[in-house]
Amino acid sequence: MNRHRVIVIGGGPAGLMAAGEAAAAGRPVLLLEKMAKPGRKLGITGKGRCNLTNIAEISDFIKHFGSNGRFLHQAFARFFSPELITFFEGRGLALSTERGGRVFPTCGKALEVLKVLRQWAERQGVEIRCSAPVESLVIDNGRIHGVVSKGAPIEGGKVILATGGASYPRTGSTGDGYRLAGQAGHSIVAIRPALVPLESEGALAKRLAGLSLKNIEARVFIDGKRQYQDFGELCFTGFGVNGPLVLSFSHLVVDSLRQGRKVALAIDLKPALSEAQLDLRLQRDFTGRSGEPAASVLRALLPREMVPICLEQNGLEAKKTAGTISNDERKRLIAWLKNFRLPITGHRSFDEAIITAGGVDLREIDPRTMESRLTRGLFIVGELLDLHADTGGYNLQAAFSTGWLAGQEGD
Repeated sequence: MNRHRVIVIGGGPAGLMAAGEAAAAGRPVLLLEKMAKPGRKLGITGKGRCNLTNIAEISDFIKHFGSNGRFLHQAFARFFSPELITFFEGRGLALSTERGGRVFPTCGKALEVLKVLRQWAERQGVEIRCSAPVESLVIDNGRIHGVVSKGAPIEGGKVILATGGASYPRTGSTGDGYRLAGQAGHSIVAIRPALVPLESEGALAKRLAGLSLKNIEARVFIDGKRQYQDFGELCFTGFGVNGPLVLSFSHLVVDSLRQGRKVALAIDLKPALSEAQLDLRLQRDFTGRSGEPAASVLRALLPREMVPICLEQNGLEAKKTAGTISNDERKRLIAWLKNFRLPITGHRSFDEAIITAGGVDLREIDPRTMESRLTRGLFIVGELLDLHADTGGYNLQAAFSTGWLAGQEGD
C-alpha cells in the first residue's frame, strides 16, 4: 500500500499532463484509464489535426470562456501557451501557427501530440494502467485515501480527477467524473452539449445539405432580439447547420432552447455589400441581362442550390425574365439576400458535441491548486470543470494548464 502515491483518473490531455508533472516531482504516479488506450479523444480532436492552443494574450484568451474565465487566471499565470509550445517543441514536435492564432502540430496529426505526451509521462515514471475503470473514491473524514477500481481498493494520498466531460462518449468520455465528484460532495452545474451542430425543422436545410457558405455574416435572434453576430463559414446538413461559425454560437442556442425560447438564424449572404450597393448591382444585372431568366442572373450572386429556394421564397417563377422584375420584387430580393432566415429548433447530442458545458461548480475548487475545497487531496481538472470556450485551441489549453497545476501540488 502506498499513501504517497498520486492516482490520476483519466488519460486525456489534462490527466497525462498532471501525471507527468507529478512524477517529475518525484512522486509515484498511477494513471488509471478505463479504455484500452489513453487519449482517444485527443487523438481525434480538431478533425484529427489537434488545435493545441492559441497565441492570444491571456486577457483575450480568457474572454473566450465567458464570465467563468477569470477562474483560469492562476493556472494560466503559471503554465500558458508559450510554456505549452515550448513543452512540445522541446520534445521534437514541430508546431505551426495558423489563421486566428491557432497552433497545430506541423505534421497535422493529433496522434503525434498524444504520442509525445504519453512517452513523456512514461519517461517520468508514470505507470499507465488501461482497461481500469474507477467505480468510487475512498474518502474518510474529509480526506481522500484512494480509489476503488474493478472492485479492488488502491491507496493514494492524492487523487486527480481528469476523466473529461460527456462529449464523444465512444472515446470514453461518458460522464463518470461527475458521478465521482458527486461522491465527494461537489455540486454539478447542469451539463449540456457545447460546440455542437444545430437542428432545424422542415425541409429547407435538408434541401441545402452539403452546401458550404464562406464569408457570410450570421446573426442569432432569441425571442426576436439579436443576441449574436459574426462572420465566418457554415454548412448545411440533412438536419440543420454545422461549421466553425455555428459551433461558436451553439452554446448560446443550446442554453436558449433549454429555456424554451425561440431561436432563429439570419444569414447575410452578401455582407460585403450594403443594401444600396446590392440594389445597384441587381439593377445593373437585371438591365444588362433583361432577356434572360431571373434564375440565370441570380446564379451570379448565389450558389446553384439556393437559387430555386430564393425564387420560391420571393414568389418568383423560375422562367420569369430579369427585365420583368418589378421594383418591389427587387427590394424583396435584396431583403432576402441580406436576411436569409432559418429557424433553429434543436441541437445534436453529446455524441456529436466537441466539448461539454457545465460541470463541477468552480466555487468548490481552489483556482490556485485545482484542489477540492470539500475533500482534501482531491484535485479536479480539465473538461470536468464548469468551463468551456469556443473553438480556437482555448479548451485544450485549459485542460493542459489545469492538469499541469494539479500535478505540481503536493498533498
